[in-house]
Amino acid sequence: MVTSDKEIAQAGKRMEASRGAGYAVSARYERRTKRIVVRLDSGLELAFPPDLAEGLAGASPEALARIEVSASGLGLHWPALDADLYLPALMQGVFGSRQWMAARLGAAGGRVCNPAKAASSRKNGRKGGRPKRQAG
Repeated sequence: MVTSDKEIAQAGKRMEASRGAGYAVSARYERRTKRIVVRLDSGLELAFPPDLAEGLAGASPEALARIEVSASGLGLHWPALDADLYLPALMQGVFGSRQWMAARLGAAGGRVCNPAKAASSRKNGRKGGRPKRQAG
């Protein structure tokens, strides 16, 4: 497949538009705070715990410390983990693929506990468990 000069120019314009909101100039893992810190061209630093991001959870500090910033400044790559994150998505709070994010949100929703839910569970437990659904 041959790429034309026109296609290259269009891709360059798309990249510049994406970079308009900021791009990474460096990234590092801070062992003390256990955070990935991304420095943007504006001087702003974005920090997040690696356990929030797809492919980084549970990784060793050594693997997390090896971060490559893409030439465009829009991507972060961890070679030891074969993990990639897209900076514009990170800035919007998206830390992985749609499927991965949906699984994380579903798991978090199932763990929600409040006094009313705990009281209901105790009450149902005393009655022998959750009531059976009525056919209907």
